Amino acid sequence: MIRSFSNRRQFLRQASILAAGAVWPLRETFAAPDVPNALAGRLYKTLKVGMIKGGANLTEKFKIAKEAGFKGVEMGFPGNDVAETKKAIAESGLPVDGSVCGEHWSVRHTSADAATRAKALENLKQALRDTREVGGHSVLLVVGKGEDGPENEIWPRSVENIAKAVPLAAELGVQIVIENVWNQFCYDHSGGSDQKADKFVKYVDEFRSPWVGMQFDIGNHWKYGSMGDWIRQLGHRVLKLDVKGFSRAQNKFTPIGEGDIDYADVRKALIEINFHGWLAAEVAGGDLDYLKGVSAQMDTAFGL
Repeated sequence: MIRSFSNRRQFLRQASILAAGAVWPLRETFAAPDVPNALAGRLYKTLKVGMIKGGANLTEKFKIAKEAGFKGVEMGFPGNDVAETKKAIAESGLPVDGSVCGEHWSVRHTSADAATRAKALENLKQALRDTREVGGHSVLLVVGKGEDGPENEIWPRSVENIAKAVPLAAELGVQIVIENVWNQFCYDHSGGSDQKADKFVKYVDEFRSPWVGMQFDIGNHWKYGSMGDWIRQLGHRVLKLDVKGFSRAQNKFTPIGEGDIDYADVRKALIEINFHGWLAAEVAGGDLDYLKGVSAQMDTAFGL
């Protein structure tokens, strides 16, 4: 069963290097970035549980995902039933690699209301507990929205709130992974395609913890910058990946592999930062045949 070992090995390796103050390169040999299957063996495909259509129960949904070629499933916590999830894992042989934090779009860490922030914190802590209970290793988090106030207010407000969950994340061994989304925060929503990832780097680093990083969505910000360069900037902070397609020419999201994302440069960047871990599809859902198509699209785009 594929579990969280790849990201944890990566974390432990990076932590030991940082602790020692070392700067030497990791002595590992992999295929060159221009080899089509250079990422084979590095990336494990997963998908959001809501994408799985059909199946009378969660076990059947897991079996559909497994037959479609996925190695894991991302749940939604709090929200999905923990006992039912554990049963589905046992009966399908497919693990839960992580989860998406419930209500994070509507109950936000950037809110000016203290009661709302307290609820957001409790949601995050429960997501961490539920995820650990089912064997997962990450909780995807949208930190908030720019509409909650000016950056110089919502930035420290959200960091202060989320930081309260970091000790629990460390205790449970579950990473808090921030997704880059269209939330008018850490980028210029009305800006051009030449933007950098500087603010995301600074934001993650404010937590000063290896238990906080990015679930970097390759499709979400292609409109605003080079995804290969953003990956290079984020470096070790990239703990997990999301993927969807996007077309700058048409200004819309697309199926994986369609549109104009520079996947060749993305593949090269992932090798340069020595990434190993989970790659989550985040596109429209469907039945078994549809999900087989999504799985195949991921194989093609990432050389799997």
